Formats: sequence, C-alpha cells, structure tokens
Amino acid sequence: MINPLTKSIIGKYGPWATSLRPALGKLSFRNQAWNDIRTWKEQALAKVKELVASPDIGTTPAVRTEKKYVFDGLDIEELSWQLPYGNRTRAAVLKPVNSKGRLPGILALHDHGGKKYFGVDKITRTAAQQHPLIADHQQSDYEGRAWANDIAKLGYVVLVHDTFTFGSRRVRYEDVEGLPTVPHQVFSDEEDTHVDSQYILAYNQWAAEHEHIMSKSLFSSGTTWPGVFLAEDQAALSVLAERDDVDPEKLGCGGLSGGGLRTVYLAGMDSRIKCAVCAGFMSTWDDFILHKSYTHTWMTYTPLLPNYLEFPEILGLRVPLPTLVLNNNHDELYTLSEMKKADRILQDVYAKAGVPDHFESAYYEGPHKLDIQMQQKAFDWFGRWLRV
Repeated sequence: MINPLTKSIIGKYGPWATSLRPALGKLSFRNQAWNDIRTWKEQALAKVKELVASPDIGTTPAVRTEKKYVFDGLDIEELSWQLPYGNRTRAAVLKPVNSKGRLPGILALHDHGGKKYFGVDKITRTAAQQHPLIADHQQSDYEGRAWANDIAKLGYVVLVHDTFTFGSRRVRYEDVEGLPTVPHQVFSDEEDTHVDSQYILAYNQWAAEHEHIMSKSLFSSGTTWPGVFLAEDQAALSVLAERDDVDPEKLGCGGLSGGGLRTVYLAGMDSRIKCAVCAGFMSTWDDFILHKSYTHTWMTYTPLLPNYLEFPEILGLRVPLPTLVLNNNHDELYTLSEMKKADRILQDVYAKAGVPDHFESAYYEGPHKLDIQMQQKAFDWFGRWLRV
C-alpha cells in the first residue's frame, strides 16, 4: 500500500506517481524475458526511437569553412552548416598541429549551465582573450580548463558544435511575438554584436523562462527536446565521421551536465559512438519524480519512456560498447542514493551482456563539475578504447 504521508516535491502524490511505472520496464534488458541481446536491442531501440521522435533533418549538412588558424598548439577550423530550421550552426574543430593521417574523433558536447547565449565557447579556447563570463564558467565547472582543447592535444580530432537553443542556435528575442510578458530589458540580438555581460546575463534569464514554452511547442509538434538534440548531435557526428582526417571506426562522445544528458541519448542510440563518457547526468526516474525534477531542464524528458526503460538504461542501450559515468558525491542536481542505484542498474546491464569491464563509474568529492581529476579519468577512458 502506498504511504500517503511520505513527502516529496509533489507532496503526497509522490509515492502514487512512482507506483505508476512498472518495477522493471517492459524493455529493460534486466528483465528475464530478454536473453538474446540482439533481439532485445532491436526492439528496445525501435520503441525509444518512436518515443523520442527525432525530426528528419536530412543527410549530412553541407559544411562551410569560415576560418583556419593555429592556437595553443592546435590547428583550429571554425565551421558552420545550415540545418532545415533556425540559424546556421557554428562549430569548431581542433586537432594537434601537423598531425598526419586519420585520428580518432571526439564529439565534445557542451553543457547547459543555464547559459544559452554560449555554446561552443563553454568548453573550448580559441584565442588569448576570453569573455569574462566564459572564463568564470570554465573556472567553476571545469577547474579553469577548456577540456576540448586538452583532449585534442592528446591526438584526437575534436568537434564542438552549438546545439538547439544555444549559441548560434539560440532563440533571438526579436523573432518572438505573442508572449504575455516582456523581457527584463529590451533585446536587439544581432549576431555577434553583444559582448556586454549584463546583456548576456539578462538574455540567459529570459531564455530560461522561455524553455517551458519551447518544450510545450515541441511536444505539440510531435517531437521532443531529446529528439531534437539527438537529430542535431547526429548531424554533427556525421560531419565529424566524414572528415578525411578522422577514423570513422574510432568515434567517441562525452560532456558534462547538459552534455552528459546529450551523451545519454546520443551514445545510447547511435552505435557509431564506440566510446562514451557521461559526466554529471546520471540518476533514476524516481529521483526526478520525488526529489530533483526542479533542478533539471525540460530537455531531459521523453514522455512515456519511463514505462519501458529506467533513465540509465537509455545509455545502456549501447551495451556492449564501453561507457564511463562520472559523478560527484555532493552534486546538488541529484540524490546520491539514486545516483548509486543508477550505477547498479548499468552494472547489471553490462554484467548480463557478459562485458562487465566495458562499464565503469567513479565518484568524486564536491559539487556539480568536471574538474581536472575527472577530465583525466575521461581522457584515460577514451585512450583505452579509441587509441588501440
């Protein structure tokens, strides 16, 4: 019987809400009904693709090279491409100077962080001078490092792109009408003309308040935010995979927070990703129901998917391909006990597949972050599986 006195973020309705899902999802590989990994994966992926409902954005986009230069020991290319909707996608490719032949490729996925004005710049450094808000962000979340640069130096071709509603793909206020409220200040968001911190902070606050509107519109359109992310990240992955300097059989992806969320869906659903690192985005549906949905973006959720898979099992769809999950013991976005439950679920998935050594997780002291120690663990994991 459900305890009606248990408190949660939705009051006495919490225990009831958690009881609506089956104890073991219909398409969980942990379910005894599934013994053949190929049959299970075929059916599970088909259902998740149906529910995620990614929009069809066509084949690999035509890429335009905007600029080439050398910085920080890296050959850097600034690229752009046009998807069927929205402004051009801005991207950067980084690789060691004078590198030869085909290198492993990394799709480095930027975070959310409540900072939609920026995308690529959050995890790269392409000039001596940085915007002060980017410097602050890298200091707080990445211990002062541009991790995409640092892994590129180890012998990878790294592609970082702005995704839906971030950076070059952000919603421009002047394109919006019909809302009942006005922004905190008047926006005039012409491309690359605003560097004032107060303006950017005001935009980020407006964009945060606009997120629930975008999510409702996506649901009404028959798609989901994870589905749009997946489509755009797969397009970027295709751009990376088709480069002459990349080995398409040695592709990895990873990111922190919103980048970890994108890793869950992309690495879980696209087998081109041979090695994945999810940092700062791993827990259970119960954690979101009872404790922490208010700390998370609307970008997390695929309606009805919890009937079929636990949240970590989305990433587990990639089994037996190698996967690393990095957590912080004091991450304010999750409940530690639920993070550890998610960890056990993925361990069970990989153990049942007969490849327990293809999954690892690690816990670090501190709040939500991807610090240097965690980055080194991620780099070692990529090196173990992609540089062989």
